[in-house]
Amino acid sequence: MQFLNNWRIILLLCITLGLAPFFTEPHIWGKLKWIAGGAKGMQAADWFDVLLHGFPFVLLVRLLIIKLLSKKNN
Repeated sequence: MQFLNNWRIILLLCITLGLAPFFTEPHIWGKLKWIAGGAKGMQAADWFDVLLHGFPFVLLVRLLIIKLLSKKNN
């Protein structure tokens, strides 16, 4: 599972999958605004979109925490 700790792959995932589609606004941004507004009318496919487009950012935050904790321990 070395690719889960590779900065390049995770950043590539964030830029491509995380921000797709690029025009008018990224899916994840629209879904987060929808959730912040109460998530009324969201269906299973919409929640799946949140997971799909948000997962690269979860991996990025995970990697940042791991790197910060390893620096702190050294």
